[in-house]
Amino acid sequence: MRIPILKLKDCLLISIQWELDDQTALEFQEDLLHKIHTTSARGVVIDITSIDFIDSFIAKVLGDVISMSKLMGAKVVITGIQPAVAITLIELGIRLDDVLTAIDLDNGLEKLQQELGD
Repeated sequence: MRIPILKLKDCLLISIQWELDDQTALEFQEDLLHKIHTTSARGVVIDITSIDFIDSFIAKVLGDVISMSKLMGAKVVITGIQPAVAITLIELGIRLDDVLTAIDLDNGLEKLQQELGD
């Protein structure tokens, strides 16, 4: 099952609603990068509120998606990071330097709009 990626103005909104398996995570990475390219999106909000746990592979893919999105010129905001996910990311050394975070999707979109100057 593919993760829906919605376009709102010059931003992409993603709300991951289920635990990710390896194949879905890789498809998401490919889909998001393609969507950034085809829409010239300036910003991305990824909501992971529904994810309670991630393994090392999913954590790496998430870190890679953020880095790749930034390389393509899109600012990234991650929202809804659960405590166990935050712990796992830090323990695995996944660096989210210069990545904005927010408590929920609404706050994340607001923070992204401010960052983009809209």
